[in-house]
Amino acid sequence: MLRTFDMGDWIWLSRTLGEEKAVNSQNKSFNIACPAPTADTGYIKLGHGSGGRMTEQLIEQAFLPALSNKILAEKEDASVVPLTADRLAFTTDSYVVSPIIFPGGDIGSLSVHGTVNDLCMRGAKPLYLSAAFIMEEGLCRARLETVVNSMRDACVESGIQLVTADTKVVNKGCADELFITTSGIGIIERQFVPSVSSAEEGDVVICSGDIGRHGMAIMAARAGLDLENTIESDSAPLNIMVDRLAEIGVSLHVLRDVTRGGLAGVLNEIAQASQVGIEIEELQIGVVDQVRAACEILGLDPLYVACEGRLVAIVKAVDEAIALEILRNSPHGQNAKTIGRVVAEHPERVVMRSRVGGRRIVDKLSGEQLPRIC
Repeated sequence: MLRTFDMGDWIWLSRTLGEEKAVNSQNKSFNIACPAPTADTGYIKLGHGSGGRMTEQLIEQAFLPALSNKILAEKEDASVVPLTADRLAFTTDSYVVSPIIFPGGDIGSLSVHGTVNDLCMRGAKPLYLSAAFIMEEGLCRARLETVVNSMRDACVESGIQLVTADTKVVNKGCADELFITTSGIGIIERQFVPSVSSAEEGDVVICSGDIGRHGMAIMAARAGLDLENTIESDSAPLNIMVDRLAEIGVSLHVLRDVTRGGLAGVLNEIAQASQVGIEIEELQIGVVDQVRAACEILGLDPLYVACEGRLVAIVKAVDEAIALEILRNSPHGQNAKTIGRVVAEHPERVVMRSRVGGRRIVDKLSGEQLPRIC
């Protein structure tokens, strides 16, 4: 098939392999032959983002076998989903983690876990997920399929359905293998909704496990640190333990997942929004040896290192024991501890009692300590 293009002084010809060549047309017309599709090389090409046959083949081969369900299989521009509650929780997030596959997870499972956790921190039951995949030309198909299969497993574990998705391909060098953007919808079935502004004097502060694992897993993989023991990310869905807390009637004043900014960032957000003081005990904050060692090598404070499978629950003191029991009997909360309490003193400040009995203010991080960890 031949087509004639007349585009002024310069014509940009996009070749099959994504190469670009500028041609001085001198206002002349050119006959351009459209090349036949090339064989599958195992890597993403610009043609996979064209919306044509190559896009269709990529979706049919790499995405639908892993992610398909009754709603997604309809392949409509907008999915129609049933909802059975008066109130909904809605969240959106983007994932640009590097490397895209890391010890303990990958960008696929991370994107599902992050969306699920954002929903359940407001007391919502996660139901539906959307995902947009921005793929870089040259991305290995096998790596893409690893990520997609990981997303499937994360959806199954957390009970959420991926019901709509989109794919785009950008030129080599315009992305870093793969970016994913998600949105999630959940239903709120209970009257009270946990809020960052609901902490009260006398409440206890509980953390569901040790901190810093995810951020240091990413940094160790990125920096090629030769550690005696591999640090694995704690990336996990937290909705099951939140459901159990709510079912038993625990007074969940605040729920927050510990992500960017680390434990210090989350506690400062709560103190400021609730206009209360928070005091924490360094000896009660779990940091595993390999994370502490990696932080010392890189000059980092574990309090500011991100997690992706930990939550902070602020509850009434009378519910402390039952809350800890529920968390410790949940898949991702075995090491839950009470790490502090809410006080009237020093409002909007977080103060930590150190191992030797001293006290210091734990402020927010002033800059980005660990870029591209989620």
